[in-house]
Amino acid sequence: MPTKSDAKPKAAAKPKAAKPAGDAKKPDGLSKPLQPSAELGAIVGDKPISRGDVVSKVWEYIKKNDLQNPENKREILADDKLEKVFGKKKVTMFEMNKHFSAHLK
Repeated sequence: MPTKSDAKPKAAAKPKAAKPAGDAKKPDGLSKPLQPSAELGAIVGDKPISRGDVVSKVWEYIKKNDLQNPENKREILADDKLEKVFGKKKVTMFEMNKHFSAHLK
């Protein structure tokens, strides 16, 4: 019958390789500043902005203007400005981000 002293010792965890110093400053897809179109710029401003900040500012705009469907909070009921970005009057919060791609270069 094996005892505790017969158990195999655990292997030591390997240290993770450090990233090169140059990679720390390179922005990823969400933090890279992109130029918004005129339609999106009417909501978030016309200066280059990251995708993450676009999402935050659009949500601020949606909440400030009470554009969530009160019966289904997952739906955004677009006003005239947002309709130019989304291309339709109603979108879900999940499909909202895909519409931003066409408005960021």
